[in-house]
Amino acid sequence: MSDVRHVLVLPDRDAAEEVAGELSDRFGVAEEPQLVRDALAGEDDAEDAQWLVVVENPDGRLDPKELDALAGEYEGWLEAP
Repeated sequence: MSDVRHVLVLPDRDAAEEVAGELSDRFGVAEEPQLVRDALAGEDDAEDAQWLVVVENPDGRLDPKELDALAGEYEGWLEAP
């Protein structure tokens, strides 16, 4: 089985950091999720950047629906693979 990577899209850094913390608390994610700033195309203002939380799911035990629900609590969503 190949490694699975999930990308959660959040509106700001604070939300991304909260979600990253929740991943280990709720789902027992051992590996630290990666936070990535994603500037929106054509936007110069740093305030208009989304943040991505990249989660490795090598054993396939994370439920995408649950990840999407978690991101939704912070006005974000799970990016479709």
